[in-house]
Amino acid sequence: MFNEKLDDIVTELVKNYDSDLIQFDSPNRHFPSRSAIVGIIKDLRRVLFPRYFGDERPCASGPQYFIGETLTRIEYELHRQVREALLFRGGDNLSYHEADAQASQICSDFFYRLPEIQRMLFDDVQAAYDGDPAAQSREEIIYSYPGFFAISVYRIAHVFYELNVPLIPRIMSEYAHSHTGVDINAGADIGRFFFIDHATGVVIGETTKIGEHVKIYQGVTLGAISLRAGQKLAGKKRHPTIEDNVTIYSNASVLGGNTVVGAGSVIAGSTFVTQSVPPNSRVTSSGVEVREPGCANLEVKVPGEK
Repeated sequence: MFNEKLDDIVTELVKNYDSDLIQFDSPNRHFPSRSAIVGIIKDLRRVLFPRYFGDERPCASGPQYFIGETLTRIEYELHRQVREALLFRGGDNLSYHEADAQASQICSDFFYRLPEIQRMLFDDVQAAYDGDPAAQSREEIIYSYPGFFAISVYRIAHVFYELNVPLIPRIMSEYAHSHTGVDINAGADIGRFFFIDHATGVVIGETTKIGEHVKIYQGVTLGAISLRAGQKLAGKKRHPTIEDNVTIYSNASVLGGNTVVGAGSVIAGSTFVTQSVPPNSRVTSSGVEVREPGCANLEVKVPGEK
């Protein structure tokens, strides 16, 4: 039966290959390798936190050889994958040599920023340790906390996003998403000392801006109010701004590009916030309590309310 129908099936699929979504006959359209990018993430984590995720051993020459050898190997593969991603976006308008040169510059810029990524992750570890009395050590957080894993991958992917690399930031963020249930778009701007407690079901949209010393719990969504306009909203601020020292408890949703949660505020669990909150406020299902005089109360909606 299959053999009798095979010619017809092939003919129909060939017709579908005329779609611009299919790149079968385009020699200059390349996709980066997901498995290679995951390997790069794993190797970068070994450099940033040696002996946590590999079998490294102390040596008399110190860490210089290990760092240099590992970064050299990472750069070789990263350069290839960035070049492939650039060729994918550039198609017939970008030559192999142009893509190769751009990939070299991007890799150089990324590795120059790697020490700062590490320092930011040190701060994130400290935030988790200070904010979680169940944490027995900072080492435990690095080794086993899914929230820290998601943040680590985000901090790496964010640099590639800022360097305007196609596809690779998304592949990185979806790798972390699939392993943790935490979906942080690489475009989000997240400050130092960031902690996600219990770390599952969290969504942080592309244009979200988060200040320093922010703590969020499981199920929190920092999202857009409506996506019906689709691509017309690309490049516009669609997600909220969370200022310094804010805590957002489980299953709360803070939505909208014009929504600002003021510094020092607390958002209670299961609340639905679509308008700005003054600094030093406490948002609950019944409204907003402002701890500074002279600020008016705001209406805060709860899912299911009319």
